Amino acid sequence: MIFNIGMRIPPKIGAEGIEKVASWAAQVGLNTLDVPRLTPEVKDACQKAGIEIGSVDAGSGARLLSRDEKRQANAVEALKMQMTEISQLGGRVLFMCLVPEDHTMPRKEGFAIWKETFPDIVKHAEQTGIYIAIEGWPGPAPHYPTIGCTPEMLRAMFDAIPSKHFGMTYDPSHLVRLGIDYVRVLNEFGERINHCHGKDTEILHDELYECGVIQTTFGEKYGFSEGSWRYTIPGHGEVDWGKVAVRLERLGYHGAISIELEDHRYWGSLEAERKGIVKANEHLRRYFK
Repeated sequence: MIFNIGMRIPPKIGAEGIEKVASWAAQVGLNTLDVPRLTPEVKDACQKAGIEIGSVDAGSGARLLSRDEKRQANAVEALKMQMTEISQLGGRVLFMCLVPEDHTMPRKEGFAIWKETFPDIVKHAEQTGIYIAIEGWPGPAPHYPTIGCTPEMLRAMFDAIPSKHFGMTYDPSHLVRLGIDYVRVLNEFGERINHCHGKDTEILHDELYECGVIQTTFGEKYGFSEGSWRYTIPGHGEVDWGKVAVRLERLGYHGAISIELEDHRYWGSLEAERKGIVKANEHLRRYFK
């Protein structure tokens, strides 16, 4: 099986403009781009460079889990409209992170709102040929309100909505930091994977001794960290990408592996971001061929 490897667009690279982004991505051997918004201009730039669209970010965001029913309803309609537009431009995967407006909202309450609103959204996804891929980032500390970031929650969500058009973004970096077996997640929920992120996590054992699994009190030492762990490019963390690749191949996964650059060593300048993307691609290509 041939895997497509791409990237979410980091800020300095993205500031170059979509034509330069797509051209550079093709030059360094990437096949896909995850884009914040799909427009005719974005589609044309990618096609010109021979780059496919990996995912498109959902625009409605936190309002989907608003306690205000009017804001919630408006967000649902906006999302359905966006799905129609994406479909018309040839897009297929809609990426979203289900973080509520109120970060103190208990996950159980967020799930109850989701269960009421999402059947209609997924029905529209089915009608337009869109596959929703929710992100497993647990959300901002200290409440971690995101729904869909643990097996307990994913199981309940997939039982409530069995449609393949509602699925997950498989990102092992979040699972590692949460102490969840990322291979077991593949085995249990593999059929519901609609998108993948190429990102890793390093467990910082000295810091783990200092603050345990809770957020550090006096500030983390590194960017993209909360104390006892830090996000990294693939190959610099705990994930065995060979095991991930074998299981995705067995599942018949045909989507992209999108590098999500969140590593303080490859951040802050165009040169640093490009170096991080190239190194991540080189590592993933050892396993995803």
